[in-house]
Amino acid sequence: MSGEMVLYLGRRTLEMALMLASPVLVVTLVVGLVSALLQAVTSIRDMTLGLVLKIAAVGVTVLIFGGWMLRQAVGFTEDVFFQIQALGQ
Repeated sequence: MSGEMVLYLGRRTLEMALMLASPVLVVTLVVGLVSALLQAVTSIRDMTLGLVLKIAAVGVTVLIFGGWMLRQAVGFTEDVFFQIQALGQ
């Protein structure tokens, strides 16, 4: 395996990890900001409110984007296995 192939696979792996994590991270960031703003405006000091909202938002996000995330991960895994197979020939 050449150095270029290792760098390519490493870059693709990091890109895939960022792409798969981004929907959940963005939704969690937005929900966290909104819940913090809501707590600041209403003077609610309950720490579990933000956590429960974030967990619910992550669950909904995974339900919505889960199929797409799975297809992307399987496609990437197949690509890696095909490249490994090509090295053996």
